[in-house]
Amino acid sequence: MDTILIVDDEKNYPLILSAVLQEEGYETLSANSGPEALAVLAESDVDLVLTDMKMPKMDGIELLQRIKQSDPELPVIMMTAYGTVEKAVEAMQKGAYNYILKPFDNEQLILYVAQAVAMYRVVKENRRLRSAVASRYSFGNLIGKSKPMQDVFDTIRKVAPASATVLIEGASGTGKELVARAIHFNSPRRNQPFVAVNCAALAESLLESELFGHEKGAFTGAVSMRKGRFELADQGTLFLDEIGELSPALQVKLLRVLQEKVFERVGGMRPITVNFRLIAATNKSLKEEVGRGTFREDLFYRLNVVPVVLPPLRERLEDLRPLIAHFIAKYADERYGDIPVRHVDKEVERLFHEYGWPGNVRELENVIERAMVMCSGDTIKAEDLPKDFKQNIYKDSVLKLDDLPVQATLYETLAFVEKEMILRALRKADFVQAHAANLLGIGKSGLNQKLKKYGIDVAEAAENR
Repeated sequence: MDTILIVDDEKNYPLILSAVLQEEGYETLSANSGPEALAVLAESDVDLVLTDMKMPKMDGIELLQRIKQSDPELPVIMMTAYGTVEKAVEAMQKGAYNYILKPFDNEQLILYVAQAVAMYRVVKENRRLRSAVASRYSFGNLIGKSKPMQDVFDTIRKVAPASATVLIEGASGTGKELVARAIHFNSPRRNQPFVAVNCAALAESLLESELFGHEKGAFTGAVSMRKGRFELADQGTLFLDEIGELSPALQVKLLRVLQEKVFERVGGMRPITVNFRLIAATNKSLKEEVGRGTFREDLFYRLNVVPVVLPPLRERLEDLRPLIAHFIAKYADERYGDIPVRHVDKEVERLFHEYGWPGNVRELENVIERAMVMCSGDTIKAEDLPKDFKQNIYKDSVLKLDDLPVQATLYETLAFVEKEMILRALRKADFVQAHAANLLGIGKSGLNQKLKKYGIDVAEAAENR
């Protein structure tokens, strides 16, 4: 519940304000003077201060300045009589969130309060994330000893101190947002906001308002001005996930913001200047989208300053063990402290290595968490794995022998099985021959010989997958 501190030397106003705000679901505290308000703030978590302008001992402006010294982002709304509006404007210039005239209109008061509290929630969330930097985002949630992941870590270390735009490409579930957060929290902007937007989650009209913000009355339902993600990310980092889903119209508008660092809110005319670092992510190949004409080439080059490609889990199976240990530790400590799970047995490891992991690291985490709930001892066994996962493993591992002639000789049967195993390995490796050879336990030259032997055209097989 959000807490509001009401400061006024008149006894009636705090009582009236408390009644109005408590009816809206807020918790209220009160103080009769500036010094008393500072004492309350020192002992309580407060999300908004409503203070009168004219008070003995310490007026509203002095109280505002004292508050901003200890917490520059805590919103303060000034209450003032008509005759002191100039003072209220001065307070706004010194950091007050807004001001309201006495006697106040309840609806206007509730609106201002809701806006200020919502803004401060974003501030608190960013503070919470910043406090987790050391344990969570210094590559802590990015697990991997494999060469592809070590290359990713090396890129993060090099790019984090700069302000260059980063484009992260990788399939769903590979950890694109974790990379974005790692870059931000290891950069000079670490103490500024990290603002994330999923471009695929909102309709075009809603996404435009989400990014640019809107002015009051810009469209039906726009009852007040709202800052967009560009403004909220000012001086920090803006993370645009699934950027390949942007419509052509929004691509043009985003390009202008990246080029000029200036935009207008929806329904507004005033240019707003921002300074943020952009990190974009996509599960598509934007270069291919450019070739198809669905993504602007000039925007692609603006985004692709520093590319980071995240490999799918099937291409870094040597990371399975550290990932498994990481997720077991995470859920044993965070959610299931009474469950003593600490290991997986050899059969589970074998099944994990045989599986193609279409959902990548996210799927592995889900399987581990569900297995921990079902496990009755300290070691996850095959019977603890989710039923649907075991069915997927079965589908992934069974060879299709339907086309094998009933009267096939032993040689013909072995040749048929070998060809099917090669095709299965190619599918699991997404038709990357080096990875398929690794899955088969043979060298790439050995795989090439067998491809020629069985007349397998890899490109054709990929098209007919």
